[in-house]
Amino acid sequence: MKILGIGNAIVDVLCKVDDDFLENNSLIKSTMKLINEEEFKKLLSSLKIEETISGGSVANSIVGLSQLQNDVGFIGKINNDNLGKKYEEGLIKENVNFLYSKKDEPIPTGSCLILITPDSERTMCTFLGTAGKINDQDIDSNMIKKSEITFLEGYLWDEGEPKKAFDKAMNHSNKVAMSLSDLFCVERHKDQFIHLVKNRLDIIFANEQEILSLTNSKSFSDVISYCKELDKEIIITKGEKGAVAIKGNETFECSAIKDLKVTDLTGAGDLFAAGYLHGVINNMSVEQSLQKGTELSSKIIQKIGARI
Repeated sequence: MKILGIGNAIVDVLCKVDDDFLENNSLIKSTMKLINEEEFKKLLSSLKIEETISGGSVANSIVGLSQLQNDVGFIGKINNDNLGKKYEEGLIKENVNFLYSKKDEPIPTGSCLILITPDSERTMCTFLGTAGKINDQDIDSNMIKKSEITFLEGYLWDEGEPKKAFDKAMNHSNKVAMSLSDLFCVERHKDQFIHLVKNRLDIIFANEQEILSLTNSKSFSDVISYCKELDKEIIITKGEKGAVAIKGNETFECSAIKDLKVTDLTGAGDLFAAGYLHGVINNMSVEQSLQKGTELSSKIIQKIGARI
């Protein structure tokens, strides 16, 4: 297997809202907020569902890689409930090897309410459900050893059982890639993330906000200097300003594709990572990998949801 993704197995529930809805519910645009099941049901009660899809950040990337004809798999914890069955069916339909045996759990399968405002920004309210209870027993070390790259998400990082799962995965990996996932995620776990970036990870994905926060930098030139000292492969998306990769002491840039009809930014970073990792496992250059990432993210933002 080329890439094995491990992440939160979350069913995405997409809804269109106006800015007032966010303000009335004390939600900060373009961020992810963890909520409980009661809060999830309350928010959903006043909304119209546009689409329901098997989601989760790394799962979105893995599906993108599968659509590019790569041999990939995914591990994520689901319940043996209706949403769990739909989740598994959704990944199998996309030719992803789903490497988790679902069983009856006391907590439902996780769900993410994706609120899309008229400016195409997405604000996420996530009920992790049983996805947040993933542990080291859920991780198949033999599958990890057989994969060229293990791809993890910052969303998964949490003290306790998820951290044990994370550690086991990294300990058995040939190469580890990780997405920092979200600004609030970085700010909650900054010290641990810095340790991971410096000592455990080979490939790191971040957007401009996340990397500025992680490195405590005031300017992007400071970020570049910091990343060069790490001697890693760090890929930073900058929206309309394109993307940058720092590999060792070299910097590579790729412009964004212009004049797109942007519909929904959900999955833009996930599909960018899919395109870039496609380049890595198919021996493409850094420039070609950046272009592939840009191509996929450009496609996904012109439609609703995180599936091309």
